[in-house]
Amino acid sequence: MQDLISLIVSGEMEPESWLPRETDIAAKYSVSRGVAREVIRGLEERGLVKVFHGRGAQITPSSHWDMFDVDVLGAQLSGEGRRQILRDFLECRQLVEIEASGLAAERTGAAAGEALEAALDELRKSAERSSSPSAERRFHQADIAFHRAIIDATGNSALAGLIERIHAALLEARYPTARPQYRLERAIPEHERIAAAIIAGDATAAREAMRAHLSTVKEYLDAEFASAEGLETASAPVIN
Repeated sequence: MQDLISLIVSGEMEPESWLPRETDIAAKYSVSRGVAREVIRGLEERGLVKVFHGRGAQITPSSHWDMFDVDVLGAQLSGEGRRQILRDFLECRQLVEIEASGLAAERTGAAAGEALEAALDELRKSAERSSSPSAERRFHQADIAFHRAIIDATGNSALAGLIERIHAALLEARYPTARPQYRLERAIPEHERIAAAIIAGDATAAREAMRAHLSTVKEYLDAEFASAEGLETASAPVIN
């Protein structure tokens, strides 16, 4: 299925073209027809194909794809669309998390404040650990837990479900651009300012702190993309 996802996302299989038949997929990948059927079902669930009974499965335009699916996102991040995808996801975070931080500040109670402080403490500890694959994953998981604690503090369950999908999808996308050496001097202070404003109930300061944090992320992404094109850029750390 991952192979077929890559072919579709890359454009090698164009929209409105037809996916190979179930029997052809089974023969090509040396699997049973049952496995091939499950693969087609998986592609349909991700919005990559539309099944017409008796005719086959037709490739759909990208506007139909599940952009939050880890497999679909992974295929896109490995291709030419990586830059735009990362910018789109960051824009989603800016639209949602800035306002959510203000809402959290207005609604945060004692329990939510304690949860946010605990998440921040875990983020600090994970940033202080020596660099290794497991330590790196733990930091990113702690970062997601911190942002989840902010959303939980809003008390809005629909918002929690939305942002959960955004962060889960981006977990794997974080590693190529991570800069652990800058976390203690940049990432942690930014998160501390966000938490302090929310716990203090200062909605304006919370929004501004989150806006500054995500603005730093955008600056880093822009610098990375410019550097990849061979343009002159200033050195800038990633802030997760």
